[in-house]
Amino acid sequence: MTASQPRARRVLALPLGMAMAGALAFLPGATASATPAAPAAGTAQADATSLSYVVNVRPGYGVPAQVRKAIGKAGGTIVTSYDRIGVVVVHSANPDFARTVRTVRGVESAGATRTAPLPAQSTTDTGTPTPLTAAQLAGAGSRAAAGQDPLEPLQWDLPAIKADKAHQKTLGSPRVTVGVIDTGVDDTHPDIAPNFDRRASVNCVTGKPDTADGAWRPSASESPHGTHVAGEIAGAKNGVGITGVAPGVKVAGIKVGNPDGFFYTEAVVCGFVWAADHGVDVTNNSYYTDPWYFNCTDDPDQKALVTAVRRASQYAERKGTVNVAAAGNENYDLDSRSITDPASPNDSTPGSRTVDPHKCYDIPTQLPGVVTVAATGAKGIKSSFSNYGLGVIDIAAPGGDSTAYQAPQAPATSGLILGPLPGGTWGYMAGTSMASPHVAGVAALIKSTHPHASPALVKALLYAEADATPCTDPYDINGDGKIDAVCKGPKNRNGFYGWGTANALAAVTR
Repeated sequence: MTASQPRARRVLALPLGMAMAGALAFLPGATASATPAAPAAGTAQADATSLSYVVNVRPGYGVPAQVRKAIGKAGGTIVTSYDRIGVVVVHSANPDFARTVRTVRGVESAGATRTAPLPAQSTTDTGTPTPLTAAQLAGAGSRAAAGQDPLEPLQWDLPAIKADKAHQKTLGSPRVTVGVIDTGVDDTHPDIAPNFDRRASVNCVTGKPDTADGAWRPSASESPHGTHVAGEIAGAKNGVGITGVAPGVKVAGIKVGNPDGFFYTEAVVCGFVWAADHGVDVTNNSYYTDPWYFNCTDDPDQKALVTAVRRASQYAERKGTVNVAAAGNENYDLDSRSITDPASPNDSTPGSRTVDPHKCYDIPTQLPGVVTVAATGAKGIKSSFSNYGLGVIDIAAPGGDSTAYQAPQAPATSGLILGPLPGGTWGYMAGTSMASPHVAGVAALIKSTHPHASPALVKALLYAEADATPCTDPYDINGDGKIDAVCKGPKNRNGFYGWGTANALAAVTR
């Protein structure tokens, strides 16, 4: 099944109480804001036609003199370089920049990170979730049991992974930090402020860290996505709003979505390296790296992007970070022989192309070492939109689904996931974007229980402690008599649920 929505993010959003239609509405990723990098030593006119590039050189030795000279000669200006992984971020208005630099001794690969010029700052956001009304907040609070936060009765997703039972034993350690690599986090929200880690927070939008106070926050016109994700992971158990999966751990905002809502390679590289160098234990990555949904390694530009993000994510893992990522919302079989991608590149003029997902990668979710998360609904089966694939999906967790397909048990009323929104409110969202933070939260609980565990051990425990979930066969999510996806594999390792559904209780007891 292919998707027709351009610029689709890893999230679905609907107003409270509205059932999702068969063709699910994707929340456009319009929106994180930060001042663009200073223009190359040229004019504003030149900057208007500039592209951003990554140039990959040998890791650990800095930018070789001949490469630095060649970059300048080809009309490029170095924005920053990540010498430990050999990734150089460059701006240039020369359309032949990458082709020219690839011929230089010491350059392993180089490619444009976008197909449209560097954007102006600012845009508007659409498709955001509707905040709960005062009456809805009061109604939920009246149903809360002793020890529950007011909105917890609406969170069917917590008992789905036994997080409610896990909280009776521990809320997680404040020594553990989860980095939300996303559109920004509103750290003033009452459900996030108690657990926010300012030291590990940053704005990476330009590809270079901006540590100004509050630079990691979304503005009022920007996407609520990162704030929602942060609350799902570590919403404080403080008598206010919702409860996160790991409400005792710290959460950091690592902002990488640009003003137009794109997650470009240079920002993603910056985010992973920042997390690695600032002691972040787990990162959550609910996005794909724009502008290509799949990056094909037989294309020189796309190959360079894969290399840069792979180096950054593996650097983070070597430094002790577990990287968790959303599988995507197009109901694609990522283990199939071919997929039709109708929406790439999504920052200029997209065209339809057929790709082999074994050679063309959705990054970071398909990179080696990254935990790839599929979404389930309130009935515990694969969400109608969730990507899948034997050998690709590692684990599953609640991401929500249409209430018409998977209705929760009362007192919950929506099949979507409830979480905080910027400005001190709460609302529903859905997608593998919402599944991934559930797994990041469970990984944080494992790290809390086993503080000296390496990333490899945390992942091994995450999979071993998951509840084995057999294939849903046949999978006819809308009941129209047509098979909507085919699951392959045994109960404890299949294309819909990977090793199984995440289990928070096991994370704190085994």
